[in-house]
Amino acid sequence: MEQKLKAYSHTTFSSLKVRNYKLYFIGQGISLCGTWLQTIGQTWLIFKLTGSGTYIGLLTAVQFLPVLLFGPIGGLIADRFPKRRILYVTQTAALVLSLTLAVLVLTHVVEPWMVFVLAALLGFVQVVDNPTRQTFILDMVGREQLTNAVTINSVEVNMARIVGPAIAGFLIAGIGIGYCFLVNAFSYIAVLTCLKLMRARDFQISKPLARARGQLREGFNYAWHTPAVRTILLMMVVIGTLAYEFPTVLPIFASKTFHSDATGYSFLMAAMGVGAVIGGVLTANRRKVMPRAIAVAAIGFGVAMIATSLAQNIIVAGLAMVLVGVGSISFSSVANSTLQLQTAPEMRGRVMALWTMAFLGSTPIGGPIIGYISEHSSPRVGLAVGGLAAIGAGFYALTIVKRARTQRVQDLIVTDIEEV
Repeated sequence: MEQKLKAYSHTTFSSLKVRNYKLYFIGQGISLCGTWLQTIGQTWLIFKLTGSGTYIGLLTAVQFLPVLLFGPIGGLIADRFPKRRILYVTQTAALVLSLTLAVLVLTHVVEPWMVFVLAALLGFVQVVDNPTRQTFILDMVGREQLTNAVTINSVEVNMARIVGPAIAGFLIAGIGIGYCFLVNAFSYIAVLTCLKLMRARDFQISKPLARARGQLREGFNYAWHTPAVRTILLMMVVIGTLAYEFPTVLPIFASKTFHSDATGYSFLMAAMGVGAVIGGVLTANRRKVMPRAIAVAAIGFGVAMIATSLAQNIIVAGLAMVLVGVGSISFSSVANSTLQLQTAPEMRGRVMALWTMAFLGSTPIGGPIIGYISEHSSPRVGLAVGGLAAIGAGFYALTIVKRARTQRVQDLIVTDIEEV
């Protein structure tokens, strides 16, 4: 039994044996907790300033609108320039923006328009930062460890989802929202330090893309005409638009449905984080990923969201959010790693930029929609809409998998006939 546990642990955390990735993991862990402080604090701040669920959706939309509009440019930058150098710039910029918001709140001069401006600027940072970080993982660990590393990174994101909201709830209730942004600003120092400590000779870096005309259009054409890439991206467009809107719907869900405050919102986010950690540990042990697994994960994710929408008290909702977390990380991790492995190296930055556009850039569309539904109908309906979207995307993927399997069988039959 002990040997089995050791073997399980060895498989689950195998990518952490890579020195550069271990440093990245440490720095990201600290910074991600800060990011959740920023997310919780920013959402609760705009809700406190305006009292409007629609404004929460608009804030989220403003932050991710640059990703939607300029995402491919960020991917092209990731393909052309050294990724570690890019991350030095983006992480420093994010530090400055968070520190600025902290000062505005702590000096009691903050107004809604200031929050919107800073959120938009952070969105422009994410245009470049997100595709760079996505592809940087492959440079650190290589193809064999990619699925494990992506999943472990997702586990870390969701561990931060547990720790960050808990700290945010304590800070907001105890000493004020402004300290959420101040702590986040200092957390970026950990990332910058770990980037500095990495060994350049250990990277498995692809040849940088030479400058040429038409490279953005080339990226779009490649994604559309590569069936596996196209299917995953279309799934994420639907799920990213309507399902991954938790920062918009959960504050309203906690406040209007269960008459709770920031503590209730933090509890729901933390519960989702617990489930994501559980799902991540299970996913990290997968050596091979079947296309059907992506579809099944999306359907399970949607069913869990609908179950949450039906919860009669916040405790039951929290338990259901654990299942949401399991489904969420199972879908996103498997889809992310499959997408990178199915993509040609010279296209990877641009394809992952499209992934970021679908994941985060769809929020400017979905955030206001889900925010409006949650405020004017019911947050239960907002959650249910997201659940149905995930289920629909899952069944769409199952149809594509079945069609591809049928086509392969037909091709084999034709080949056999020709040989005869």
